[in-house]
Amino acid sequence: MKLHYNSFDLRFHHPFTISKGTKTHQPMLIVALEHLGITGYGEAPAITYYDITVDKMIADIQAKKMFIEKFAFTEPSRYWHYLHHLLPQNPFLVCALDIAAWDMYGKFKNSRLDELFKAELAPLDKPLPLCDFTIGIDSVEKMVAKMQEKPWPIYKVKVGTADDIAIVKALREKTDAVIRVDANAGWDLETALKLMPQLSELGVEFVEQPLAKDNWEGMKVLYRESSLPLYADESCVFESDVARCKDHFHGINIKLTKCSGLTPALRMIRQARELELSVMVGSMNESTVGSAAIAHLLPYIDHVDMDGPLLQDEDVATGLVYDQGVVTYGQGPGLGINYTGLYER
Repeated sequence: MKLHYNSFDLRFHHPFTISKGTKTHQPMLIVALEHLGITGYGEAPAITYYDITVDKMIADIQAKKMFIEKFAFTEPSRYWHYLHHLLPQNPFLVCALDIAAWDMYGKFKNSRLDELFKAELAPLDKPLPLCDFTIGIDSVEKMVAKMQEKPWPIYKVKVGTADDIAIVKALREKTDAVIRVDANAGWDLETALKLMPQLSELGVEFVEQPLAKDNWEGMKVLYRESSLPLYADESCVFESDVARCKDHFHGINIKLTKCSGLTPALRMIRQARELELSVMVGSMNESTVGSAAIAHLLPYIDHVDMDGPLLQDEDVATGLVYDQGVVTYGQGPGLGINYTGLYER
């Protein structure tokens, strides 16, 4: 195989703020694996609070490029196991390479990824989940304005401020859409217990990662007392975290970048089903490349947050269509995308 790569900084339409900080651009790495005349593409966005930068991913590529390329590729799961041991401290890069391997494999098989995944999982017997649209933290007035700028059936609202109830109340006064709340570990137990009943009265559907990722005792109490479903995000990064979420959360949010790719994500979905946990697959502001990988999981999950391309003014590929939460992905094999390099929307 041959490995190629490029880095980009994709500009957000609005500065994007969560409880952990603000950014105006999303740095990300695109990788391309070429084998027997077929090229597959993958992506990993860089996330500051996980301490993996684009420079770190590129440094690891340069140090291990010969080994990444020398593998005798036959199918993605074997390659993922090889990469997992080759790059044990860089799940983000493993994710990008794993997505590229799946895209390449789908092209070899002349099949879309969602069809190939049937060998691993049975599709759920219900309509595909609608994609939400994220409203980042800002003043109450600006958050309302962002929502009104983008009429959408489901909103994911970032919270973790002193004004959380005022924010949700102001949004609810202007929309009947589904509202989900994501605290990004921004509350303590006392705050969460106080806010949950109020959020329930405001018609919030569920709450994502209310407490610190390692506050398992607090989550046990909140799980028992909460009137709303609770989803793990920062508390559920790798496969080994799924079982621990049982009886602490009602569902998990899988991030491909964090768990290290589609290959482990499929196993996490299967494990969550066995534990009767609902499954959401979330975004780390991926471009169309990474978002397309998420899209092919839609037949197998309950909820999805894959709105990176909606939040950014720039992209590097085409092939996904968003229409009022309905996501349509290309009919071509693999990811079904057309990689273009950077372009402005």
